[in-house]
Amino acid sequence: MSNPLLERWDGPFGAPPFDRIEARHFLPALDVVIEKHEAEIEAIAGTTDVPSFDNVVAAIERSGTALARARRVFWTLSSAQADENLRAIEPEVSARLTRHATRIDHDPRLFARVAAVWQAREDLGPEERRLVENSYRGFVAGGALLDPTAKARFAEIDIRLGELSVRFGHNVMAANADWSLLLTEDDLAGLPEAIRSAASRRAEQAGSRGYRFTLDRGDVEDFLSFSERRDLREQVWRAFTSRCDGGAHDNWPIIDEIVALRHERARLLGFATYAEAKLEDSMARSPDAAMALLERVWTSAREQALREKAELDALAGFVIEAWDWRFYAEQQRREHLALDGGAVKQHLTLDKVRSAAFECAGRLYGLRFSARSDIPGWHPDVRAWAVSDDQGDVGLLYTDYIARPEKHGGAWMGSLRVQEQIDGPVLPIIYTVTNFAKLDAGTRLSLDEARTLFHEFGHALHALLSRVTYPSLAGTAVARDFVEFPSKFMEHWILSPEILGEFGVPSELIEAIARAEQADQGFATVELAGASIVDLDIHNQTSGSTDVRNIERATLHRIGMPDAIGIRHRLPHFTHVFDGGYAAAYYSYLWSEVLDADAFSAFEDAGLFDPVMAGRFRQEILARGDTRDAMASFVAFRGREPNEHFLLRARGLEDTPAA
Repeated sequence: MSNPLLERWDGPFGAPPFDRIEARHFLPALDVVIEKHEAEIEAIAGTTDVPSFDNVVAAIERSGTALARARRVFWTLSSAQADENLRAIEPEVSARLTRHATRIDHDPRLFARVAAVWQAREDLGPEERRLVENSYRGFVAGGALLDPTAKARFAEIDIRLGELSVRFGHNVMAANADWSLLLTEDDLAGLPEAIRSAASRRAEQAGSRGYRFTLDRGDVEDFLSFSERRDLREQVWRAFTSRCDGGAHDNWPIIDEIVALRHERARLLGFATYAEAKLEDSMARSPDAAMALLERVWTSAREQALREKAELDALAGFVIEAWDWRFYAEQQRREHLALDGGAVKQHLTLDKVRSAAFECAGRLYGLRFSARSDIPGWHPDVRAWAVSDDQGDVGLLYTDYIARPEKHGGAWMGSLRVQEQIDGPVLPIIYTVTNFAKLDAGTRLSLDEARTLFHEFGHALHALLSRVTYPSLAGTAVARDFVEFPSKFMEHWILSPEILGEFGVPSELIEAIARAEQADQGFATVELAGASIVDLDIHNQTSGSTDVRNIERATLHRIGMPDAIGIRHRLPHFTHVFDGGYAAAYYSYLWSEVLDADAFSAFEDAGLFDPVMAGRFRQEILARGDTRDAMASFVAFRGREPNEHFLLRARGLEDTPAA
């Protein structure tokens, strides 16, 4: 059988031939590429040559190229185009990859050679030393120092965690797919035309008449913001927040087992909690430091949120509930801030917002984006863009913006190939994925959705503009609480009067957006910080308790979570934490926002598109990858360590009195 995953890809940029790749190709391909990688590792581990950087660590970097290629294509499709055939093999793929990675981590010969190079690392250059230190820490974190019995249990845990993560994600997708709300014209009071049109199109695609609403986050937030039907708002809110909380797709048993296994895994490595193990190599360094930031922000945010609630209660004429907040906040923005979210949406078409992101990258970093219709994507909605600058090709970018049942919810960026130049230049192949409701070429976005597009584009720029030697250090392969910095940073440009003016947004609406930026920040910060605190709490239990539902409940009671807000993600559908890389690290969004707010203040002083400032940001932040400590990169750009003052100012919390 011809297998495109095993062939040479000779098309433009060496891009994957997505038009020929099918689910049936993956398991046979994995057999071949895993065997090849095992032979490469055996050659490194089994030699009697004196260990050196070149014959050990650099050799490991050169190995596994074919495996990485197949693995990245699979995870791209399983998250963005997961048909039933892909979902069926995902547990097996996860198990095979985990077993293979564990065999490498637990090979005592290989680790001994890495350790020998690590012992002599002071003789290496800065990038090579960083790579050796990362490699050594990676082996230790993978269980290399454990005795044989502990290694066997460690391997069992990792395989089981992979299985549970897949099941968790499948449950969330299934719960989303199983629920929809079909309405008639009489039920649509308050909903703008753009939202009605999208709902009508969804109903038509589902073979129904009327207006269909789903549990996609953007769809839910639109409905909660504009629908005048309080009973329907409650119905949508309860469906969204109770996903996988019992029923056919119950994720609580999976969560309990995941948290228990993560705790056991951390204890095997000598840590008291999973959070301690996870944050050892982060900027925060410890759960206590991360929690300290969250609690400082929480105190001010909660007080502000309670004041916001009192104002909304007065506007509504009754004590509002969680399904009322967004609706009355939207009314308040219209009445007091002259900001009409529906009017803003009329100006923010998908094509215009994407073009604005590309233009900003051009003005900041000299990048150009050219559509490539000759490069197939994994779905007709996917578009490919050749990225270049005055020096030549920079890389390839895929954009996949439209919601569909085969996609996971939310938004993310990924890599099909990372930048490197260990044996000559290798250009990155990057993609961004969102879930916007499709209308036509004029698909309209809310301001938050436009911000999401810019956010994921910021991740893409981080990967595209990487300029490192070794693939393991490239692009977004940085500390978890640093990786959100370039993406949060990029969000500022979609909110700038200059960019909004280019969409044709009237000046009075631009001024209203600026006024509204600090409105409702108590709500937004409480949502985010609350979810982050819960995440840290459940992963920082020294007892290894498996009663996670009660830990969530106790944490929300301890911090005084307002019932009318709630956390941004309930645990049963918190894919960032249970089907992603943010376990014990969801705080990273706020931590990165400290960096982002501080860095952007430099652009506020110098100019939004100041070439000197942009060049420094590109050189010291985007290009560096993980070639040095994340704090060193920030200091190299800013001249000092970050200051929380800029975050509090940006969120309008600076002068809020403590509780």
